[in-house]
Amino acid sequence: MDVYLPIANLAVDGLVIVALGVATGILSGVFGVGGGFLTTPLLIFYGIPPTVAAASAATQVTGASVSGVFAHSRKDGVDYQMGAVTVAGGMVGALLGALIFNLLRSAGQIDVVINVLYVLMLGTIGGLMARESLETLRGSKDGSTGKRAAKRRHHPMIASLPYRWRFYKSGLYISPLGPLILGVVVGILTMLMGVGGGFFMVPAMLYILGMSAKVVVGTSLFNILFITMLVTMVHAFTTRAVDIVLAGLLLIGSVTGAQLGTKIANFAKPEHLRLVLAMIVLAIALRMAFGLGVRPDEVYTVVPL
Repeated sequence: MDVYLPIANLAVDGLVIVALGVATGILSGVFGVGGGFLTTPLLIFYGIPPTVAAASAATQVTGASVSGVFAHSRKDGVDYQMGAVTVAGGMVGALLGALIFNLLRSAGQIDVVINVLYVLMLGTIGGLMARESLETLRGSKDGSTGKRAAKRRHHPMIASLPYRWRFYKSGLYISPLGPLILGVVVGILTMLMGVGGGFFMVPAMLYILGMSAKVVVGTSLFNILFITMLVTMVHAFTTRAVDIVLAGLLLIGSVTGAQLGTKIANFAKPEHLRLVLAMIVLAIALRMAFGLGVRPDEVYTVVPL
């Protein structure tokens, strides 16, 4: 089923795009992570221009975050005060990211930058996840319970910032400048890479801000929802790289895949799932790194007539 993508300016098999959405949706449901950081690389492998892939993936993340926010809100798992601060920072970051995006695209380097960022990000995340999973599996075989978890507290750098506020749901008394800066970083990443930022925000909320684990996921989804909405609008009006047909096909697949993934997750061990996800992430990172170094099939040279 051929479908024409007006912004990407090419015809694709619509069923393949839906299948990619299903795949990332299954990963999201099984592993409990947003599929945004895998959607963009898979679209690039299929031949979608990196700029269009990143902008359209942000739209998919927005749709996937809505149900998550409502679910966590019903369980009182969202710190709206903390979320408002990170959203404010994310708005600033999205605007800065749009400026960087346009500067890189005018210089003809945006595709390379997106690919390099994904190689670094996926390689780091995959390596850390693989190490943690292997340590957990070795500990379970030896019968050891592992190291005792350290008491949760915010990073000393956060403690040194002025103007402290009380975030009651998160159990914190810290400066709002910390979560504000975190929001700026996530906004820039979302603008450049089309990811929700949960892969970065959740660990930062836990280990840098020291938030309660009860509200971390819900607050992260609250931030992702509003930032990806803003990023989609900024892309639509400034970079004009959002392909609504592509985003719609991805949403259809991801909604279906997330339901399947949730059912699969009920029958598998978490440590095994994390190891499988780590292998998938590392494989994608290696494939993108190979693509950056290999000579293209067609080389064009510009010469004066």
